[in-house]
Amino acid sequence: MRNLKSGKAYCYGDDVDTDVIIPARYLNTSDPNELKKHCMEDIDENFANSVQENDFIVAKDNFGCGSSREHAPISIKASGVSAVIAKSFARIFYRNAINIGLVIIESDTLPDETKTGDKLEMDLENGVIKNLTTGKEYPVTVFPKEIQELIDVGGLVNYTKKKLGV
Repeated sequence: MRNLKSGKAYCYGDDVDTDVIIPARYLNTSDPNELKKHCMEDIDENFANSVQENDFIVAKDNFGCGSSREHAPISIKASGVSAVIAKSFARIFYRNAINIGLVIIESDTLPDETKTGDKLEMDLENGVIKNLTTGKEYPVTVFPKEIQELIDVGGLVNYTKKKLGV
């Protein structure tokens, strides 16, 4: 994930909870290919059909609040989203996202200055996200080496397998 990723922003407000990220009626499966079909459908019915590989979810405060289901970050990652950028994250969502290898970035200003449809470019190696539509750049904190490696290999399970030589 250290290379450049660019895509369209899908913007949402405060308190996007796990029930709208992946509604409870779809929790009878953990298949990422099935979950991605319903990602964000209770807040944005067109998301699953319009999101493209490397697009971004941008939100305000407390993204991922609600229940602790891993299905929420799994559905987002499976949809092809490069990263979720928000002012803040619910702590359990934050950890679940890292554990499954979904990039999540906190930014105080980018969510207020980005609109749905804006083109973003993420450069995690250099710690910057550019809004190519507005020309504005946003510094972001680079993950520690171990966390970046965990994300690069696709999450905690793959990271552990790699460390164990399995």
